[in-house]
Amino acid sequence: MKLQIIKDLLQIFYPQLCLICEDILLQNEPFVCLFCRYDLPVLFFKDSTNNEIIRKFYGRIPLEEANTLLTFHKEGKVKELIHALKYNGNENIGIFLGNWTGELLTENKQFTGVDFIVPVPLHTKKLKKRGYNQLTKFGERLSSYLKKPLKENILLKVDPTKTQTFKQRFERFEDNELKFSIQDTRIFANKHILLIDDVLTTGATLEACSKELQKTSNIKISILTMSLTR
Repeated sequence: MKLQIIKDLLQIFYPQLCLICEDILLQNEPFVCLFCRYDLPVLFFKDSTNNEIIRKFYGRIPLEEANTLLTFHKEGKVKELIHALKYNGNENIGIFLGNWTGELLTENKQFTGVDFIVPVPLHTKKLKKRGYNQLTKFGERLSSYLKKPLKENILLKVDPTKTQTFKQRFERFEDNELKFSIQDTRIFANKHILLIDDVLTTGATLEACSKELQKTSNIKISILTMSLTR
């Protein structure tokens, strides 16, 4: 009873605001108000029929399963959410999207066969500057729903090699964005990996991660993202 009174007082003097519209949240509205939540463009695929992600990676990497939560447009609320998550230090967005995605996956009984959840990594310099990987909280919530461990710091993002010194600037930038390394291939041997990311656009980053993971013996890969660009 006393704890509830304290919570009520905190809500009066320090009200929680919607992550999108910044209106005061009601007691049953975690992170995002119901109005904004229902206004977000949900894209979740309930089966493999017309699954855009599987089509996008066809002939590039073999996928067991794939899904996403939202449609990402160049302008709109999803872009605002992802931007705030990545650049404004608002990790609660990862929790919000992870809970929402986890609920849908539980209802749909998807990714039940995965062994580990693996986030697309940040380079150590960017991680140090930002202070967090925007996928960590998202992955932790998925781990809670799927009952599968989140494995960070095994798939790593690395610097380009010295042989790239004389490449044109845009080529060096692209290589730096897409170069990954796996610390120990034995960990994922004979395992089913759920690779997670925030925004799926061309798929180049996820493809690069998957090809590095494929150095592991008999690995299976599925993909899940917060959003898909259309």
